[in-house]
Amino acid sequence: MSAAARMVGQAACIGGGVIGGGWAARLLLNGIDVAVFDPAPDAKDKVEAVLANAERSWAKLTKAPLPERGALRYAANLAEAVSGAGLVVESVPERLDIKHKVYAGIEETAAPDALIASSTSGLVPTNLQAHMAHPQRLIVAHPFNPVYLLPCVELVAGRKTASSAIDRAEALYLAIGMRPVRVRKEIEAFIADRLLEAIWRESLWLIRDGIATTEDVDEVIRTGFGLRFAQMGIFESYRLAGGEAGMRHFLAQFGPCLQWPWTKLTDVPELTDELVDMIAEQSDAQSGAHSIRALEQIRDDNLVAILGALKDRDWGAGRNLADYEKRLTNPETAE
Repeated sequence: MSAAARMVGQAACIGGGVIGGGWAARLLLNGIDVAVFDPAPDAKDKVEAVLANAERSWAKLTKAPLPERGALRYAANLAEAVSGAGLVVESVPERLDIKHKVYAGIEETAAPDALIASSTSGLVPTNLQAHMAHPQRLIVAHPFNPVYLLPCVELVAGRKTASSAIDRAEALYLAIGMRPVRVRKEIEAFIADRLLEAIWRESLWLIRDGIATTEDVDEVIRTGFGLRFAQMGIFESYRLAGGEAGMRHFLAQFGPCLQWPWTKLTDVPELTDELVDMIAEQSDAQSGAHSIRALEQIRDDNLVAILGALKDRDWGAGRNLADYEKRLTNPETAE
């Protein structure tokens, strides 16, 4: 049994879409048995497709000895899925009423000490746990797609979350090769989505005003600052931009630019039919030659290559991968 499996026994994934399926894949590949419940008629096909991508990628990602793959089963109902689970991953639509209903169902069957982790990308845990009988064990664990490859997971506690729940979650996510980041204050959209929202809003304006196409925006990111951010983030990158004098010089030199009316971050362009058509048509022209499955595999192959290169240099997300491989090779270090 893997170290991660010893922590939770078995897991339940409620919701089998892109994120729920990604969680199932990462947990399974780390030796944890997973029960999936999703009433959608095509849920099984979606989960199997994500798992196939994950297995394909992990075969290239690491040569470290992986634990025996966990057993996957599809539950007929919510109670069957969460029965006996030490971890319940909730990845249902971003509506409080739906999530509250799901939590009520989970608590009817789940053990009182089972950890419940919401994959929400923006709802605060205090609101999620408002009607729970055991709110102390609910946390937000916000991942990034593809969950089976990207290591970052944002951990957020609500007002009623026990500190031990966050501690347990952090230990578990480290054991399955992730890089947990604790959000220090509860806030909507957490850290990453607030940053992504800023880029997304400005990108929509650039397209709406005819300054750039979807491909132009993507090209600037993937051939420009995206390469820097992939291994140094924003603050370390800007520290270098300050030269030998570092961050203080950068802020003194470029700080005044923040007062210039360059961006439209407080405004959102109306998603008119015309703008939606423009974006969709440009996106089709940019990427329509590839199927979604082909694009997923291209993305995954590129991520594996980037992670491998960073691992060789013991830097950024590559350092996280190297640490994970050390735990796989020497399981006693994970105890």
